[in-house]
Amino acid sequence: MSALLNIQNEQDYDLVLERLNGLIDEVGTDEGHPLYSLLDTLGTVVHAWEEKHYPMPKLEGADALRSLMEEHGLTQSDLPEVGSQGVVSEILGGKRVLNVRQIRALSERFGVSPAVFV
Repeated sequence: MSALLNIQNEQDYDLVLERLNGLIDEVGTDEGHPLYSLLDTLGTVVHAWEEKHYPMPKLEGADALRSLMEEHGLTQSDLPEVGSQGVVSEILGGKRVLNVRQIRALSERFGVSPAVFV
């Protein structure tokens, strides 16, 4: 059990991740399940390992928008809440920055915090 709580290398990480995924399948979101606290603890251990070994790069507004567009299979013309295709192109090209109205609309559309685009 202690090996699960102390990831030392990629092999340990893979093992803990496998166990965590198994617990997620079994426990789900049932906080009353007897194994829920173990699931929560392993999730914390995995998160700490990933933060240290696989840090997420800080994205600027245009980078975050580009990433979300790719994830959702969108083109520049699919974002009328931002503006015309030309406006979206200028934002993605760094010639314009997102304004407050655009940030609010994108935040609602993608279900993310407005801070993602700042």
